[in-house]
Amino acid sequence: MHLPDLCVAGNRQRVTVDHIALDQEYRPLFAGKKYFLRTYGCQMNVHDSEEIKYYLEALGFTATDTLEEADIVVLNTCAIRENAKDKVYGYLGRCKHLKYSKKNLIICLCGCLVQEPHEIEEFKTKHQYIDIIVGTHNLKELPELICQKAPEQAIEVYSNSDKVYENVKYARDSKISAWINIAYGCDKFCTYCIVPFTRGRERSRKMENILQEVQELKDSGYQEVTLLGQNVNAYGNDLALGYNFATLLEEVAKIGIPRIRFVTSHPWNFTDEMIDVIAKYDNIMPYVHLPIQSGSDNILKKMNRRYTIEEYKTLFNKIKSKVKNVAITTDIIVGFPNETDEDFNKTLDIVKYCEFDNAFTFIYSPRVGTAAARMPDKVSFETKQARLKKLNELVNSYSLKSNQKLLGKTVKVLVTGPSEKGSNKVCGYTDTMKLVNIVGSQDLIGQIVDVEITAAKSFSLDGKVSL
Repeated sequence: MHLPDLCVAGNRQRVTVDHIALDQEYRPLFAGKKYFLRTYGCQMNVHDSEEIKYYLEALGFTATDTLEEADIVVLNTCAIRENAKDKVYGYLGRCKHLKYSKKNLIICLCGCLVQEPHEIEEFKTKHQYIDIIVGTHNLKELPELICQKAPEQAIEVYSNSDKVYENVKYARDSKISAWINIAYGCDKFCTYCIVPFTRGRERSRKMENILQEVQELKDSGYQEVTLLGQNVNAYGNDLALGYNFATLLEEVAKIGIPRIRFVTSHPWNFTDEMIDVIAKYDNIMPYVHLPIQSGSDNILKKMNRRYTIEEYKTLFNKIKSKVKNVAITTDIIVGFPNETDEDFNKTLDIVKYCEFDNAFTFIYSPRVGTAAARMPDKVSFETKQARLKKLNELVNSYSLKSNQKLLGKTVKVLVTGPSEKGSNKVCGYTDTMKLVNIVGSQDLIGQIVDVEITAAKSFSLDGKVSL
């Protein structure tokens, strides 16, 4: 097995991954064997799983959706909330039981959860049936760990990394829409967030490599790319090469791929230059995910979010005024340590002010190692649940209001696959990232079509192809 070649460029260690060097002696070992891959968490984890799939299939494994058929089980984990962790441990119980009857079953754990030192100790002592543990910084070592699996547990997790990976290949889930990593890690250190500890500090890819990837996807017929980073707005800051995210976004738009999206943005780094670029190009979708987290300056300060509510409002209004028909969604945490009724009511106030198209809402979940986890908290879980319920009712009312504005209108929809709402329907997304279920044949999949909106719900739209 050949490991990646290393070369130093700028302040970061640039790693070019050699995908051809999977030794042929290993492939016969896995011919006819099957892998089962389960993914938890954010878009970054979903994209990491596409990389994992590439490595497994390069070794000769084929995919199965049935756990019991698998010769190797890979769980790509998330650490952002306690609920995600609990789901992983629950599924590990099934895997452990299966291993009693399949002695040669390989169980592999990767992703953010395994980057937490206290979790690694737990896996060592209480979950020794797990064969391979590989971290977020060294997924590239997964093929070698599988090929050279020893009788004892193999753990390869870097506590940190300054590596920036290029020439990574993926077994992509879609032939229509593609994720593209533009940066890794985050430097913001919000007090509630584990990401800087599991994903590391901000590291940007070189722009020329990103543009080459976009061009290859366009040439392959892809209709849409989404630029990924824990904080895409900070792209390029660590490179000191004279370009930033606005520069990258414009260069990607010039390639001419039909649809461009990006996630996630931090309000602190969202510049006027970015807004102008989004407004300038029709193929940059008028959709911005702009996490606010709380409507209280008191809580925002405790979260280390680095902006005030007035500053957020100013940015929100700039985007609304400059980007035609833009949809803005957000993230909101309720029940941050010692959040008062007044703090929570201010969150309701900002939702009423912004009338977000949608919001992802959560009860605060303490993560070991973060500053917020050490803060005392006198607010009961029952109070937090009641606040979340009230917030969701308000958010959903504005989601419905936003969707109802499209009733009777004709909008362009990228059809991405079959609909769960009936065998005679397909589904896709508007430019503003609204889900539409469409009466039509599967021949429409992969096309951008004009759709007349016939019904509006809080979380989706119904439509028919406009003739």
